[in-house]
Amino acid sequence: MKHLSFLLAFFCALSAVGQTFSPDERARWQKRAQNITITRDTWDIPHIYGKTDADVVFGLLYTQCEDDFARVEANYLDAIGRLAEVEGESALYHDLRARLFMDSTQAIALYKKCPAWMKDLLNAFADGANYFLHTHPTVKPRLLTRFQPWMPLMFSEGSIGGNISVVNTERIKAFYTHTKWSSLQLEIDKLEREPTGSNGFAIAPSKSATQNALLLINPHTSFYFRSEVHLVSQKGLNAYGAVTWGQFFVYQGFNENCGWMHTSGDADSVDEYLETVEKRNGTYYYQYGNEWKPVQTQRVSLPYKTASGIQYREFTIYRTHHGPVAGQQGDQWITIRMMNDPINALAQSYLRTKATDYQSYKKVMKLNGNATNNTVYADRKGTIAYWHGNFIPKRNPKFDWNRPVDGSNPETDWQGLHGIDEIVHIKNPTTGWIQNCNSTPFTVSGDDSPRQDQFPAYMAPDGENYRGINAVRTLTRKTLFTLDTLIAAANDPHLPGFDDLIPALVKAYETVGPQKGNQPLAEAIGVLRTWDKTYGIHSVATTLAVHWGEKIQRLARSRFPDDQRFDYLTFTTFVIEKTSPKEKVTALAEVLEELTQNFGTWKTAWGDINRFQRLTGKIQETYDDGKPSFPVGFTPSAWGSLAAFGARTYPNRKKRYGYVGNSFVAVVEFGDRVKARTVVNGGHSSNPASPHFNDQSALFTTGQFKEIWFYPEDVKQHAAKSYHPGEK
Repeated sequence: MKHLSFLLAFFCALSAVGQTFSPDERARWQKRAQNITITRDTWDIPHIYGKTDADVVFGLLYTQCEDDFARVEANYLDAIGRLAEVEGESALYHDLRARLFMDSTQAIALYKKCPAWMKDLLNAFADGANYFLHTHPTVKPRLLTRFQPWMPLMFSEGSIGGNISVVNTERIKAFYTHTKWSSLQLEIDKLEREPTGSNGFAIAPSKSATQNALLLINPHTSFYFRSEVHLVSQKGLNAYGAVTWGQFFVYQGFNENCGWMHTSGDADSVDEYLETVEKRNGTYYYQYGNEWKPVQTQRVSLPYKTASGIQYREFTIYRTHHGPVAGQQGDQWITIRMMNDPINALAQSYLRTKATDYQSYKKVMKLNGNATNNTVYADRKGTIAYWHGNFIPKRNPKFDWNRPVDGSNPETDWQGLHGIDEIVHIKNPTTGWIQNCNSTPFTVSGDDSPRQDQFPAYMAPDGENYRGINAVRTLTRKTLFTLDTLIAAANDPHLPGFDDLIPALVKAYETVGPQKGNQPLAEAIGVLRTWDKTYGIHSVATTLAVHWGEKIQRLARSRFPDDQRFDYLTFTTFVIEKTSPKEKVTALAEVLEELTQNFGTWKTAWGDINRFQRLTGKIQETYDDGKPSFPVGFTPSAWGSLAAFGARTYPNRKKRYGYVGNSFVAVVEFGDRVKARTVVNGGHSSNPASPHFNDQSALFTTGQFKEIWFYPEDVKQHAAKSYHPGEK
C-alpha cells in the first residue's frame, strides 16, 4: 500500500481541480448525451433511455444530480471517508472506520482489474456526474468537485452504507484514543433507534386472483434515501425501482420478467475476533496457533474541518489476517472480518437488474456479493422464492458466532463460503405466499417454511418480530390477492405488540387499584381495555398506547442485560416482567399529564400528533408545528405496524414528525404485461419550489399508490417533458 502522503496529495489535487474540465472531456460528454433521452412523466419520474447500458448510467447520474446533488455527494463523502472535511471533528471516527476497510488506493487498483463492461459503467457514472457539474456551474459542491470512476468500488458490498455500518464508531474511537467504552451503551442505542429494515411479500399464482405472481416492495429507510427511476437500454436493460443516491443500479425493483425485494437480516456475514497481543521491542505481535505473527500497521493522517481551516489527526491502524482492529475487550483487541469484494458485489447488484427468470437470477446470486440482505423474489412465470442472506462464510459450528471468537484458534477461521443451495432458501411454498420483515426465515411461508434444525445456527440467528407476526396473520387470512388487496395487506393496521403490553397494563392497574381522585387515569384504562389494537388517525387509544409503550420501554432499557441478544419480542417480555405494576400505572399517569400539557387534553387523536411534514428538502429537514403537515396513522414498526412510520419530537415542537420508515413502496403484478403502483414520501423532487415536492404526500400518508408507466407508449402518453442531458 502506498504511503498516506500520496493519498493526501491525491485528494488535495482533486479538490484543487474545481469544476474545470478539459475540452476533450466536454466534447465527449456532449456527444454521448445525444444518445440519451430523459423523459419525465407527470409525477416527475425520470425514464432514461440510451443505446447502451453505459449511456443509461450516464443519464442516471446526470438526473440524480439534477434531482438532489447534495445527497449524491453526501453518500460519497460517507463512502470514501471524507465527511470530517465538511462536518468537522465529530465525523473523524466515521472517516477512520471507512479507512479501516477500504481506501482510494485499493479502489483504484480494483478499478483497473474490473472487466471491460463494468469499467464502461464506472466511467459512465463519473462522466454523468461530472457533466452535470459542467452544465450547472452554479451548483457548489461541499467538497467533491470531480467524480472518479473508482468511487463506487469504495462500497464493500455494492450499496450505500454496506456492511461496515454495523461496526460501532464509538468503540473504534475508544480504542484509537485509549479511552473507555461501554457495550451497554451500544445496546441502549439499539433500543433507542427506530428500526430500519423492510417488508417483502411475494404472492404465488395460486393465491392471486389473476393467477399472476405479485410482489410487495416496502423498504423502511430514512426518508428520501432513494429515488424512483426507470432505466432502459437497447442492450436488454429495462429496470424500474428505487436507486440509492449516487448508485447506478436499481436496488429494489423489477423488470418485465421478475422483481426483487431486499430485507435486512442477521444472517451472519461479519465476525469479531479476540486477538491476544504482545508488544516486543516496539512491535506488536498476535497469537495464532503456536505462532506469534506481527500485527500489520499503517500510519494515516485524517483531515477534518475546524474554524481555522483543515487540521490533521494521525492514527496508527492495526490489522491481523482477520481484519482491522476496531475495539478492545479487556486486554484483547477486537478485529473485524467481513466481506470485502467490491467487484463481485457491484457486479451482482447490477446484473440482477437484467435477470430474466428464476434460474438467471439465481446465477447472479452465485457471485455471493450481498452481505446484509435477504431477498424476496417473484417472476412472470409464477415462481416466488426467498433467500436468507447470500454471503455466508462456512464456520466451525462448535463456536458461538453471536459473540467474538478466539482469534488465536485456527479453528475459528472461515472455511470458504456456503453455496447458494446451502443457505436458507424456499421456492414456491405450498402456502402460496412468502413474507419477510427482518425476522426469522423459519416463518416466511407459514407451515411450509424452512426448518430451523436443517441449518447451522449462525446462518439464521434472527428472532421473530411483531411485523413478522402481523405479516403471517395478514397473509394467512386472505384467500386471493389483487394489487388492491396486496396494498391493503401492506397497510394492515393491527399492532400485535400491544396484544401483550396492554393486558399487562390493565392487570397492573387492577393490582394497584383505582387511584383516588384520578378519574382521567381510570377513563384512559377504559379506553385501552376496549381498544382493538389497530392504529388510526382518529384513535386516542393509539396515542395512549404508543406514548406509554415508549415510556415504559425507556424505563426498562437500563435493566436489560448487556450480554443478552436483543429482539423486540424478548424485550417486550422483559418489559412486562421487569417493571412493577406501580411503574406501569405511573408511566400512564405521566403520559396523561404530558398530553394534557402539550395539547390541552389527553384525549388527543393519534393523527393530530403523528405528522408528516416536508418543508426544505435538505438532508437535515426542519419541522414547524405552525406550518402545514399531514396526519399519519402508521406507527413505529416496533409495535408491528407493517406500514412503518418512525417519528419523534424536536426542540420547541410538540407534534411528532416522521423521519424513517416507509419510503419507496411498490406493488407489482407479473403477467404478459407488468402492472405496478408505487408511492414515495413527499414527492420526487427535493426542490420546495417544484410542484413535485409534496405531490405524493397525501397518497403516502394514507397508504395509497400511483400508477406507474413502464411501456414506451404509456410513458409517451404521460410525458411532461423530454430532453437530452445538458439541455435546459
